[in-house]
Amino acid sequence: MTTSEPVSQSNPLIAFADGVWLCPAPARFAGLRLTSTMAVLRLSDGALLVYSPVALTPDRRAAVEALGRVAHLYAPNLFHRSWLGEWITAFPSARVHAPRALRKKRPDLRVDRCHGDAPEPAFAGVLEEIVVEGCRLEETAVYYRPAQTTLVADLVHNVGRPAHAWTSLYTRMNGFYDRVALSRVIRWTAFTDRKAARRCLDDLLARPFERLVVGHGSPLVTGGRDALAAAYAWLHA
Repeated sequence: MTTSEPVSQSNPLIAFADGVWLCPAPARFAGLRLTSTMAVLRLSDGALLVYSPVALTPDRRAAVEALGRVAHLYAPNLFHRSWLGEWITAFPSARVHAPRALRKKRPDLRVDRCHGDAPEPAFAGVLEEIVVEGCRLEETAVYYRPAQTTLVADLVHNVGRPAHAWTSLYTRMNGFYDRVALSRVIRWTAFTDRKAARRCLDDLLARPFERLVVGHGSPLVTGGRDALAAAYAWLHA
């Protein structure tokens, strides 16, 4: 698997690893100015999975379609689904994977397979899903075996040093300014069963990865596993 497809300066996709492309986009929430990252993964049959879709613009659609056929759309948790409907409309034959609770939270969105259901045959040997239990985010982390790359949405952030005043203050207060870390708000409010969460995070960390793609902020090319482990050391306290 290669990233031999040409990427022009106008292409919104960034070649990150073999079979992995990223697309960062502006994200606004509670006055914060962040970015949200979409990923495109190539599966063993050459088809594509779009993970955590961002707003569907003509340029983004063209860039993704230039890589191949969109066969799967993936909402990694209950919150990274704002633009899922646009992609479902644009790619009606794509299979939609999402948390089970999304069917109740967003009954207008079609969900073909829920996280934790029977394994998806198209993912075999390529993509491993680790459901993080004991967490209200209902997040499923993804391990992409061909490039030894892990993708998470809100389990950790890597936003660096935001210049925007409120964003800078918020990230400082919540412990993820200039560091790879979990927001204190999520740590304090989202985890309902630490034992279950610890078991799932240990399972994820057993994978041999260095690259880590996060939902908000810059991806890590190296040191991703160690950074994720450090962010969740509190689970073992």
